[in-house]
Amino acid sequence: MTTPSTRLRERLTEPGIIVAPGVYDGLSAQVAAEAGFDVLYMTGAGVSLGTFGTPDVGLLTLTEMADACRRITNAVDVPLMADADTGYGNAVNVTRTVREFIRSGAAAIQLEDQETPKKCGHLEGKQIVSAEEMCLKIQAAREARGESDLVIIARTDARQSAGMEEALRRCRLYKDAGADVIFLEAPQGEEEIALVPREIDAPCLMNMAGRSVRIPVKKLEEFGYKIVIFPGEGQRAGTFAMREVFETLRERGAVDTVENRLVSFDERFRLAGYDRVQALEKKFLPKNETGR
Repeated sequence: MTTPSTRLRERLTEPGIIVAPGVYDGLSAQVAAEAGFDVLYMTGAGVSLGTFGTPDVGLLTLTEMADACRRITNAVDVPLMADADTGYGNAVNVTRTVREFIRSGAAAIQLEDQETPKKCGHLEGKQIVSAEEMCLKIQAAREARGESDLVIIARTDARQSAGMEEALRRCRLYKDAGADVIFLEAPQGEEEIALVPREIDAPCLMNMAGRSVRIPVKKLEEFGYKIVIFPGEGQRAGTFAMREVFETLRERGAVDTVENRLVSFDERFRLAGYDRVQALEKKFLPKNETGR
């Protein structure tokens, strides 16, 4: 059987753009996989907000993010691109980061050129390391992945503080340093978004998040992008729905007015694979333990 990272590499060579929704736990990954997506993106902001209730400002550690990755890859058999922030230190730290994410089942990791602690790519006040330091991190990541097919995504956050020309320069350097996919964060406007794949001779990733101009996937494909991620939509929708349910419960003492828009009790367990558990119970547990 091929590994998830090998399957992702195969997808990168096939026609068509890869659309990857953001997931942050086992259930969100199961919902996305059931919807038919064949590549998923583990959003760092989603993990930080959804697991710890903290903003994406570099508060989470390597082991916390690797554990989040492991929980997702244990829940679904779909290639997962995992946000590895800055690599959690210098190039030496990156070597451990790569190994931990490989053990956690990641098909790809995303490394960015912000200083530590980092911030969400669409927040103000980001600071970047030198392009030389980032290139060394990419080289360290390539060496650390060994014979695995782990895909390395290099992201630059230089657009905000250093301008588009510097951001493009860094993209070229990161590609030459060995990154498999290039990710220029937060280009400003459609013209800049269209410019990136024309200027960079590598698979390019576009982030439809935050303050980015919303562009249809088909048009991004025409621009030349190979991957587009939608990191926050699922969590934003879930937050909206939870708020409505909890406010209804508080005000009415019941959720009857919104019940028809909720998944059923049985459906929630089906998504998590309860049928497989029942099959194992039937096969391996004594009859008096299963109730049959």
